[in-house]
Amino acid sequence: MTVVSRARCLRVMLVDDHALVRAAVRQAITAPGVEMVAEAATAEDAMSIALRERPDVLLVDIDLPGMDGVGLVRELAPRLPDTRIVMLTVSSADHHLVDAMRYGASGYLTKDLSPDALLRAVRSAHAGELAMPRGLAARLINRLVEGSRGMAASDNPALASLSGREVEVLRLLAEGLTDREIGEALTISARTVETHVSSILHKLGVRNRAEAAQRSRQPG
Repeated sequence: MTVVSRARCLRVMLVDDHALVRAAVRQAITAPGVEMVAEAATAEDAMSIALRERPDVLLVDIDLPGMDGVGLVRELAPRLPDTRIVMLTVSSADHHLVDAMRYGASGYLTKDLSPDALLRAVRSAHAGELAMPRGLAARLINRLVEGSRGMAASDNPALASLSGREVEVLRLLAEGLTDREIGEALTISARTVETHVSSILHKLGVRNRAEAAQRSRQPG
């Protein structure tokens, strides 16, 4: 007799200090193949629980008692490389958005989204996609591009040799985005991103992406 293996559930953890919000999110993501495995009301509690449970997707509010959600991302992202951390918050402030992504978040959602949209975003994040509304993604790119213009105008002669698009790609690469996420953010294909990255490595005279990211932060 052939035994059909059961597909592994997508394991989700939520960090939010409001019990009603946790209940609403739990209900919203209750679906076949998705399981809420843990909850926490503070960043401090979330640290130990997340490291024990190692969820596939970690939903994090920013406004938490004690350490805030961005600080939690900064602490957890390096320790949970296989967990996709997605902010779920009422704040749409640019500094929260940029800082969360800089420290390792894989997405940024606001709490006004519908239950269906939240479930789709959780699944998208697990699939490696950028879990973020287009409006927020556009604002994120604008902020990063503003920073890249300053980077291009620096005293580093190697950076001055990059095209405008290459500077944008390098900036996002330095922020830790994958080729797929860079492509989504810039509305280009992942293959085109790979071509730009190859050109960037050649122009900067570096061997890999990590060295290119480091070079982008150094003065000439």
